[in-house]
Amino acid sequence: MSALTIYVEGAGVWSPQLVDFGALRAALQGEAPAPPSPRPAATVLPAGERRRAPESVLLAVEVAAQAVAMSGREAATLPCVFTSSHGDQAIMDYMCTVLASAPSELSPTRFHNSVHNAPAGYWTMATGCHAPSNAVCAQRASFGAGLLEAASLALADARPVLLVCSDTAGTGPLAEVTDSPAPFGCALVLSPHVGPSTLGRLVLHLCPGSIAAGPASSPVPAEWIASSPAAVALPLLALLAQGAGRCRLMAAGSLAMDVDLEECA
Repeated sequence: MSALTIYVEGAGVWSPQLVDFGALRAALQGEAPAPPSPRPAATVLPAGERRRAPESVLLAVEVAAQAVAMSGREAATLPCVFTSSHGDQAIMDYMCTVLASAPSELSPTRFHNSVHNAPAGYWTMATGCHAPSNAVCAQRASFGAGLLEAASLALADARPVLLVCSDTAGTGPLAEVTDSPAPFGCALVLSPHVGPSTLGRLVLHLCPGSIAAGPASSPVPAEWIASSPAAVALPLLALLAQGAGRCRLMAAGSLAMDVDLEECA
């Protein structure tokens, strides 16, 4: 396929080291950003829901709100793509444990929050968004697959799209399988056109590749990238923070995507 050209209008990020995109930019400039609170703030959610919501929802909602605020767009108008490699691992560990020991005691609320599109549901209800939303999973290529999906939708429908990627830390026996020791979330607002809040222009080129090849070199600490499947987005986020460059992402197990970031005058 021919290259896709898309514009980034807003970015959000949250991890145990980074409270937002500004903290990432500061870290890349050699500053030591103040660590965030133990749980993402997710102030878009009503207080009652915020207290009850699992970490997977708080994480996705927090970075989505950051990206939308930076873009200046109205959240209610944005179609959205939510992507995650493993969903809520703490809830999945709980469900497997209970189903193996006392199935009748399974919590309906936790089951409700276990589905892959739960963060999209919380986000769209909290923001009053009636635009289309979907949930994407492609294991450790989930961010790249989500970026390809969101960029394609933005170009096909000629409207901005919100992309959210997040993963929680592995819990219990799942932790040995998922290799996700820490939570990480990020979000981008993508537009088919350049605008007053544009951070940069992305040119996406699909090419053969293998997920086994691992991430390319990046100014971001390697341990940050290795901490979560969603953190494979960090090389691209670093390019956005620095203004230009190229990185490679995986869009599927054997499909790579070269991403060129160019500044917009």
